[in-house]
Formats: sequence, structure tokens, C-alpha cells
Amino acid sequence: VQLQASGGGLVQAGGSLRLSCAASGSILRINVMGWYRQAPGKQRELVATITSAGSTNYADSVKGRFTISRDNAKNTLYLQMNSLKPDDAAVYYCNADLIDVIGRRNHYWGQGTQVTVSS
Repeated sequence: VQLQASGGGLVQAGGSLRLSCAASGSILRINVMGWYRQAPGKQRELVATITSAGSTNYADSVKGRFTISRDNAKNTLYLQMNSLKPDDAAVYYCNADLIDVIGRRNHYWGQGTQVTVSS
């Protein structure tokens, strides 16, 4: 199983980016998926999560600006980030709680994608 994140980059404050995370491999079912981020010198923090049914949860710092979504048919997770602030700059990681075809349940992490916001 592999998670491949993409979509990061450099954007000016107030701008937008869309992150994607594609899960591939011997996947039976994906439960909760989420985005986390880690800025230099800080701990990794939750950004947003989404269940297979579409229920979402957001960190207070991104509510109203970020939207998490997923395409279950494509095993792909998205994060639409609007009104970006310099404080949003970090490496963004996707995470998936999934069950593989053998029935093993594990959490998997993507490799991270860098988001840089210039002021």
C-alpha cells in the first residue's frame, strides 16, 4: 500500500492550493483519511479528517478556509486550501486508516508535500 501526495508549492498570502493524495495497492477498504502538517520546529498537527461516509472535522485554525474531500472510487483524498496565510506554511502529510485485502488494518502516511506561503 502506498500514499502519494502532490499539489504543494509556493503561493502568495491569500492564494489557493489544492493538495491530492492517491492511495494505491492491495486495498480492501479505506476508513478515515486525513491531512496533517508539520512546520519547522513544531509538532505534526491535525488539519482535517474525513470518514468514508463524508463526515469531516477541521482544526480551528483552518475552518472556513480549507475543505477536505475524497473520491472513494479513486481512493483519493483532496484538500482545497483558500485564503492561505504564512502560518499555513508546512509540510503536509496525508494519512489513511485502511484495511488491506488480507484483512490487516493499519495507518499509512504519504511522503509529504511542501506548502510555502509568502507574505
